[in-house]
Amino acid sequence: MPGMWKVRQLPRPVATSRWRFPERTLHVVDIENLAGTAIPTLLEVNKVQRLYLARLGFGADDQVVMAASHMCLVNAALGWPHARYRVRSGRDGADLELMDVLLHEDVASRFRHVVIGSGDGMFRAAAESLTSRNVRVTVASRPGSLSYYLRRAATDIVYLDVPGVAAALDATMGGG
Repeated sequence: MPGMWKVRQLPRPVATSRWRFPERTLHVVDIENLAGTAIPTLLEVNKVQRLYLARLGFGADDQVVMAASHMCLVNAALGWPHARYRVRSGRDGADLELMDVLLHEDVASRFRHVVIGSGDGMFRAAAESLTSRNVRVTVASRPGSLSYYLRRAATDIVYLDVPGVAAALDATMGGG
């Protein structure tokens, strides 16, 4: 039509999915590995959580996914509330559940930082994949149970059972 103005459409910037989410961390926790036993007691789960919080902390927008066997689930849930729980029994059951999260839930586009709470070498490929997509990967482990290959794939390493930290927490929290 004569006299009508044409509105020129400007190109819209392409937003990546990271723009839609705040900076946050995903914590994937194999409680059996961090406790050093197949069926950790409630006190052992509490102690691991205290050590984990003292060494790593949590942000307001962080997410925790914990995996365990069915034999450990109740103690894990009572000792570490406010997590998302995955359950699988059998050899490497908890590891396989956490790997499912890391490989199939588009973690790299939703989180800037991933903490793998396990020392198992099974997580090496996931750690390498995440770091190649510019995600910072921290491994939280006990010194004696950290795989050489996982250590090399991670950006940072945090040991949970550092004697001074564990002793100080035991003194302030009443043992355990």
